[in-house]
Amino acid sequence: MKITSLFLIFPIFAAAALLLAACVLFSGCYTLKQGSAMLGYLNRAVPLESLLETDTDTGGDSAETEKNRRFVELVQDIRRFASEDLGLNMSKNYTRYVQIDRNYLAAVVSASARDSFTRHEWHYPVVGDMPYKGFFNVENARKERDKLEKKDLDVWVRGVDAFSTLGWFKDPLYSYMRSYSPNRLADLIIHEQLHATVFIKGQVQFNEELAEFVGSEGSRLYMESRFGPDSEEYRAMFTARDDSKAFVAFIRELIAELEALYASGAAREEKLREKEQIIASAKERFDAGYESRFTGDNYRGFSELPLNNACLELYRLYYAEDNFFADLYERSGRNLPALIAAAKTMTRKGDPKKQLSKALGLE
Repeated sequence: MKITSLFLIFPIFAAAALLLAACVLFSGCYTLKQGSAMLGYLNRAVPLESLLETDTDTGGDSAETEKNRRFVELVQDIRRFASEDLGLNMSKNYTRYVQIDRNYLAAVVSASARDSFTRHEWHYPVVGDMPYKGFFNVENARKERDKLEKKDLDVWVRGVDAFSTLGWFKDPLYSYMRSYSPNRLADLIIHEQLHATVFIKGQVQFNEELAEFVGSEGSRLYMESRFGPDSEEYRAMFTARDDSKAFVAFIRELIAELEALYASGAAREEKLREKEQIIASAKERFDAGYESRFTGDNYRGFSELPLNNACLELYRLYYAEDNFFADLYERSGRNLPALIAAAKTMTRKGDPKKQLSKALGLE
């Protein structure tokens, strides 16, 4: 199961360069360590077009040269679409490239209460409270996990392939992205650029749900416009999305079962015992019904995961059951540029969903 592909945006920190000076005197400062690592990547970034040149990375391999050419042209085309067709702020994001020796960018830690879906949050300057904390060194993420588990929390550590610096820096592309399909790359870039275009401090749930919806629908529109609705590429995209929807539906069922348990009057230890039984039974059902639920193999590893509240809470964060954005999109005429333009008018004051509805003339 490609669990990391479901979480494409984690603003680990913003304005790191501005914060480094304040942390210099503290050797253990989180921002100093992570900001330094991020700036190290940014300093290594080269112009995207440099991939078109024959160099030691390709070794003169014509297949690699062709792969680089397709990647550069695809990125440039997605950027044009995101900016010109959707109205996202593009600036110089995704015009630079970083060679990296792994297939993920950072390890991100999330945590939750063991007997409820009460998420643990960290406070950051500029962006406010966030339900995750990112590390470029996976060992640091594991140390954070150990600290949180000692506080009797469920903890989840996962790899992510991108995050947004919210316009403070020129977000680069990374070498592992060269193997991404057009749909996945479009989803990633559009998702990230939505965060760089619209970000409301203190509204993490709204920010993530909006970016998830715009990334998904934006990439669908891109694939339709470039390949056509009858193309193999377009059909393959929907096959993968159908599997994703089936998986999220299963997770929602599990979450609902656990929510009922947590809301009951049972003692905490009884809840914890019953929780493990519910999760184990869910894994058995998942394996038994896999062939009838899914077309591909991306989710076969689910039953082997050490599933807990911290992982499940992420699905609550990214995939709300009320389908607010999908419903709003339908009611406002399925016009994604108009939805994005309306989102740009929102402020920190008031309910962001009501603001967005009003901006679209639906309140």
